[in-house]
Amino acid sequence: MMLPREKVLRDPVHNYIHVTHKVILDLINTPEFQRLRRVKQLGASSFTFHGAEHSRFTHSVGVYEITRQICDNFQRNYPTQTPGDGLWDDHERIVALCAALLHDLGHGPESHTFEHIFDTDHEAITQAILTSPETQINKVLKEVSPEFPEEVASVIGKTYPNPQVVQMISSQIDADRMDYLLRDAYNTGTKYGMFDLTRILRVMRPYKSGIAFQSDGMHAVEDYIVCRFQMYQQVYFHPVSRSMEVVLNHLLHRAKYLYEHGQMSASQTPTLLVPFLENNWDLTNYLKLDDGTLTTYFTLWRDHPDDILCDLASRFLDRRPFKSVRFTPETRYLIPDLTKLIEEAGFNPEYYTAINDSYDLPYDAYDPSSKEPKTQIELMEQDGTLEELSTVSPLVGAITGKSTGDERFFFPREMIHPDELQLFEPLYQKFQSYLHNDNLIDPQNQL
Repeated sequence: MMLPREKVLRDPVHNYIHVTHKVILDLINTPEFQRLRRVKQLGASSFTFHGAEHSRFTHSVGVYEITRQICDNFQRNYPTQTPGDGLWDDHERIVALCAALLHDLGHGPESHTFEHIFDTDHEAITQAILTSPETQINKVLKEVSPEFPEEVASVIGKTYPNPQVVQMISSQIDADRMDYLLRDAYNTGTKYGMFDLTRILRVMRPYKSGIAFQSDGMHAVEDYIVCRFQMYQQVYFHPVSRSMEVVLNHLLHRAKYLYEHGQMSASQTPTLLVPFLENNWDLTNYLKLDDGTLTTYFTLWRDHPDDILCDLASRFLDRRPFKSVRFTPETRYLIPDLTKLIEEAGFNPEYYTAINDSYDLPYDAYDPSSKEPKTQIELMEQDGTLEELSTVSPLVGAITGKSTGDERFFFPREMIHPDELQLFEPLYQKFQSYLHNDNLIDPQNQL
């Protein structure tokens, strides 16, 4: 299974991605994995942070590389001595590496927006790609063993029997999160995600129930938690990125409406999207989609006779985001009045207004009663005792279980730039009076 000579991929985050197993190189070279080059990692965030053009491909090989380093550390420092001792069995290495590499295989174009509209699930699709005999990925995995595709899929599905392998790929501090924080920080030009990866990998260790961190590495873990918090607030929840996602969401909804009502000409029908518009798609249909596919259809729709579809396509392609105001439970009552004014200005509120919220828990302590309980971060003392992170870290304890984010009302920028629409002056003044109400926060003014 080993290559005669190690292959390396140059990487801006990890310097080199080291490939020593033939199965990893073969998986990278499959059409299903190469498709990830054409799917952006951060979707609409590239409209806010122009450097964020990196792909799911680069992220996936980065997650593989971090997982490889974890396996090396575990094998060097914590190799199993007797069955069931809770230390690292290096026979698990290949399933961990393959799951790390392939964990995002099922992401579609424009990622979560596409999922929301067409009711797809990228994790379920990832598992289907791994286990379908029709895919090249499946054929490569079966060269390891006939059961191997299902084993890798079970890691993605969090049912694999070894919790160490599952937590490497999916936990509150895993290879996936560590790579996307570092990679997204690098490509957006921000510094919030620059935690000490080397130190965190150094203090990770296996134990019977999963992965823990040496107690003397607590500050490195704290730094990671704070970096994640900052990245969500400053990058992932940025109001302009959310605005472009709203435009995209409305654009796809309008296309779906027109198709269902027979208002798409043959030349402007999105042929590759038809199976999804009709809710009758399979893996072959899904794997034909990438960001370029959607961009091509958006370009065609610039000339569509439907004014709404045409306008939304142009707004998305030309980066003309909606504006937004932040509101609270106390100011929510103003939204119907704002919506009515927008409709009076000639905009269909179904496609030109939206309420969008973005909330995240910086750290969520384990709660077995939760619908989806998360693995907690455990610190291990020298005597082997375990303590949950938030109980010993005042910093993490202060933000544990506290969601952060806001709710925003989105609307066309013409409502506050009347020269672009020639708004009737009293209508403009009335809209302004609501925005400058003492209880409503003024619109954000980022580019």
